[in-house]
Amino acid sequence: MDHGYLHHVGVGVDPSIASSGGGGGERFPQWSVQETQDFLMIRAELDPTFMETKRNKLLWEVVSRKMKERGYNRSAEQCKAKWKNLVTRYKGCETVEDDATRQQFPFYHDLDAIFTARMQKMLWAEAEGSKKRMMPFSSDDDDESDPEKTKKKKKASKSISIGSSSNMKEILDEFMKQQMQIEKQWMKAFEAKEEERRLNEMEWRQKMEALEKERMMLDQRWREREEHRMMREEVRSQKRDALMTALFNMLERQDL
Repeated sequence: MDHGYLHHVGVGVDPSIASSGGGGGERFPQWSVQETQDFLMIRAELDPTFMETKRNKLLWEVVSRKMKERGYNRSAEQCKAKWKNLVTRYKGCETVEDDATRQQFPFYHDLDAIFTARMQKMLWAEAEGSKKRMMPFSSDDDDESDPEKTKKKKKASKSISIGSSSNMKEILDEFMKQQMQIEKQWMKAFEAKEEERRLNEMEWRQKMEALEKERMMLDQRWREREEHRMMREEVRSQKRDALMTALFNMLERQDL
């Protein structure tokens, strides 16, 4: 199946308005990494429902409500525009084979898991449809007129049922394997993001500590320079007083 077919919902969105509701030129707060991850989790949960209906305005309202339950104030239009923008970027990564380019899009694996699960659901639906097409159609008139034909049809139906059950078992096994792989990918991606967040937080703390040490050193240097200046001022003042005293004494001796 063409992978691009699964992405027909993606529509080009100007990256400059990726964080807006998509209308009126009004600017909205940027989406944080954590907010986008929570949004994709909600969207992944509702993706099967999105696939079953074309009128999904109410579904985007549900997404908006679930976002608010998590503490994010995003309208349905904002959520829809964000999804279109993410899908556009994902499709752009799909057209290149360079892993470094894909790594620049931090939500590539999240979207890939959503579309992989969507493909599995479509394959499952196709398998179910094939099973229904394989079931024999019986006729009451035929059964009454030809008992021998009825027995043959029952045998054929039983054979097809056994073969179909075996085929469905293989499909289910393959489906479960792929589901486990998807869950592993999600877990690996989550752990990688958590490790990246921890490292970024550690780096930020180290920078803050270094800046605080530098500030304390500068403050200490300023205090030392100020103390030296005051000492020099005091020495000059003492010398000036001594010079003035000596001058007055000399003038007094001359007057005498």
